[in-house]
Amino acid sequence: MEKTIYIRMRTRLHVFPNQSVYLKDIAQIISSEHIFQELSMLPVYKVSPKDNNLIVLDIMKVIGFITERYPAIEIQTMGAPQTIIEVVYKRNKLSPVFVVLIWFLLFLGAALTIMNFHEDVSMQEVQQRLYTIMTGKYEAKPLLFQIPYSFGIGLGMILFFNHLFRKRINEEPSPLEVEMFNYQQALDQYVAVNENKESIKQLDDH
Repeated sequence: MEKTIYIRMRTRLHVFPNQSVYLKDIAQIISSEHIFQELSMLPVYKVSPKDNNLIVLDIMKVIGFITERYPAIEIQTMGAPQTIIEVVYKRNKLSPVFVVLIWFLLFLGAALTIMNFHEDVSMQEVQQRLYTIMTGKYEAKPLLFQIPYSFGIGLGMILFFNHLFRKRINEEPSPLEVEMFNYQQALDQYVAVNENKESIKQLDDH
């Protein structure tokens, strides 16, 4: 009697060198209980030293592995047509001096950006005029506005990035996280399309 299994490929998977990848690692599976365990432990790939750090595993290859062992099973697929496997190699730890240098460069760059913006919009002149309108006196350094404004910039950055050190303020993603997500999606799509082109080219050469 023909049976049906449902497979939904995962978008991305992190593995280590020489690791074996099983079907349960790259896909969600719905099937009858008596073949679920066998399907879950079906080997679909073995990471080798010659592999790059990104490997694209297409759904057609997965279907081939399954039908080779279970030819009478009908396969229904959903979701993404491939899984991107990222091989995580051991990375050297950054030295504290290097971390401090990077932090200093980022801090200096952010400070220069804010100062240049304030210079472009004449922020000091605006605060001087506001102080004069409210008090009737001219003040070259209206600290009544400048000090709260400085704290407001820091508070605004915390709210904008939705993080206070490692603690998230609320569950809503920050604009930076959204942009990083969009970049990752575009990168995954590019890698998948490129890999498919390479596979087609190799078939044509043969």
